[in-house]
Amino acid sequence: MERKFSDWNVFGVPRSADDLTLFQAVENWLDRERDQLPLWLPVGTGFGIAIWQFGGPSIWFGVVAASASLVLFSFLVPPGSLSRQIIQMLALTSLIGFSLITVRSEAVARPVLGKIWIGEFYGRVESIENISARNVFRLRLATGSGSGLPPFVRVNVTPEQFRDSFQPGAILRLRARLLPPAGPALPGGYDFARRAWFQQIGATGSALGKVRLHQPATGHSVLASRRAALTQHILAAMPKGAGGIGAALVTGDQGHISEADAQAMRNSGLAHLLSISGLHVTAVVGFIFIAFGRLLSLSSWLALRISVPIAAAAAAAFGALGYTLLTGAEVPTIRSCVAALLILVALALGKDALTMRLVAFGALVVLSFWPEAMAGPSFQLSFAAVATIVIVHQLPVVIRFTEAREESAFLKLGRAVGSLVLTGIAIELALAPIALFHFHKTGLYGAFANVIAIPLTTFFIMPFEAIALLLDLFGLGAPCWWLAGQGIYMILALAHAVTALPGAVAMLPAMPVWAFAAFIGGALLFGLLATRVRYLGMPFCIGGVIAMATAPRPDILVTGDGKHVALVRADGHIALMRENAGDFVRGMIFETAGSDAIATPMEQWPGAVCTLDNCVITVAQEKRVWTILATRTASQVPSMEMAAACKRVDIVVSDRWLPQSCRPKWIKADRRLLEQSGGLAFYLNEPRIIAANDANRHMPWVQARLAAAKGQ
Repeated sequence: MERKFSDWNVFGVPRSADDLTLFQAVENWLDRERDQLPLWLPVGTGFGIAIWQFGGPSIWFGVVAASASLVLFSFLVPPGSLSRQIIQMLALTSLIGFSLITVRSEAVARPVLGKIWIGEFYGRVESIENISARNVFRLRLATGSGSGLPPFVRVNVTPEQFRDSFQPGAILRLRARLLPPAGPALPGGYDFARRAWFQQIGATGSALGKVRLHQPATGHSVLASRRAALTQHILAAMPKGAGGIGAALVTGDQGHISEADAQAMRNSGLAHLLSISGLHVTAVVGFIFIAFGRLLSLSSWLALRISVPIAAAAAAAFGALGYTLLTGAEVPTIRSCVAALLILVALALGKDALTMRLVAFGALVVLSFWPEAMAGPSFQLSFAAVATIVIVHQLPVVIRFTEAREESAFLKLGRAVGSLVLTGIAIELALAPIALFHFHKTGLYGAFANVIAIPLTTFFIMPFEAIALLLDLFGLGAPCWWLAGQGIYMILALAHAVTALPGAVAMLPAMPVWAFAAFIGGALLFGLLATRVRYLGMPFCIGGVIAMATAPRPDILVTGDGKHVALVRADGHIALMRENAGDFVRGMIFETAGSDAIATPMEQWPGAVCTLDNCVITVAQEKRVWTILATRTASQVPSMEMAAACKRVDIVVSDRWLPQSCRPKWIKADRRLLEQSGGLAFYLNEPRIIAANDANRHMPWVQARLAAAKGQ
């Protein structure tokens, strides 16, 4: 007799009989999870991509051998069983994921610069990014085969150096200072070199002196020109201070948002509004779908002869594609466009518009074409948010709470607001660990801020911007631009108010990868399984979050160039050796340390003795007292004197090469070492050192830079 679900415990073992073997119990459980199994296809693919991320392309033989071993092992399982199919699916999808990222990395491979380069060259403009908030234009230039430079470089030019004739296709003559794409300056920091590798950027830098137009553009991208013109039109049409966000919502250009406003949006959990993704594409698609459907329904002749939902879905699909192209067709926008197209197909066919299978299919599409996106926060945050929405609204208690019923308008409104708050809180809980892992900080009031900001953006600001653009064809859009601007002022006021609240931003230091992996693994178990086994994922999530929250702060941080040394106390207090450290360097140090305290000069550290040339610092820990010597200038110290000083200390840090005679008790972190290791984080109680390049020295972009440095 077939058993009911209630006859089994959470492990699939019979409650009242032992007549089934363990294998039969597993098969029975898998059969109950049969509908969920396709959801694991992108997970297996992502697992293969993650293997490449940690091991690099050189371990391909081990991956192939492991996959083949899994397939051979599966033949020990009875044929036709779900267990065999799942083992084979895991082996195949992991191998496919590893192969996708390997092929992608090889396809985009281009030479990179090995060392600092200063000189003159010719470059053809590939694209232009106007970042007015930072007072700079960012040009992507193709250098040509005879320049001795990487094929593509990114150069910043000032407004004084830029000319309107610098359009895509134009050839410029310029002198520039170029550097290799920067890796993480500190352990756990942002790795721009990885992003540059997949964007085929081999060097970055700034133009020096006058930039000359050698040959004007013979043709240019229509979409790029329209996007730039539309951005400038919005900036001119909207009230002062609102145009930057208004342009970001329409064209995706965030370069005109002031740093203060951008930081407030990040701290309040509203930064996702600035990046063209699911919210914006959904608003555009929904507006076109509803408006076009209502217009068609006005004609009874058309309504009787065509399918209005299919026609409206087709119009919305063209709108989604056009909006994606207009905003630059970035990966997050393409991902959202694919999801929107799938939803439109479902609506046209009368199916459920948003399911986990749809989310899984969208993830599989992105991983197939842009496998490198999986390691980035954008992919993880967006899919985690969408999956959380689907999972929450599939819970029985939420279904009962949100189902339609006869009640007053006030109760309906309260129920809608409650549903929105509940969804927002669930999303914040799901996204906070991801944000903390990548950015080391997250906003604590984002769920409540989004309850106001999302409806305001979706149903007020963006519709008025769309209407204003239509009315501008007749010169009548000014009132709508003003109204949209007032909505943006409300968003900015909300962002700054939330940022000013006590404890608005939570910060944590760099954390172990295994803790983040435990959280992700537990979340996948809970989200992708349907039976009570899903609750086994919760201990992994909780354990991962606890490990992330209890990660110790580093005691000493040293940037990759050796110029900046920071001492960090357990309470988050930071002392910097160089007070002239810029905002970028300070931001990296504070994020890695998980602190928002105001830094003090090294001279104020208890036990620090500093001169113009160096600092000698004592740091008392639980087990012992450590002594650090850090150089501050390029002034050379006599070798005998330097050797004697090194002998008395445990750690030496310098931004220059030190003589072989300098032998401290533990480590000499001079330029020779730092060029190989990158930035360093010291944990003195253990004691151990984490290097920024430990996790990526096997990557092709690092190997390419090292090879280029040896050849130059």
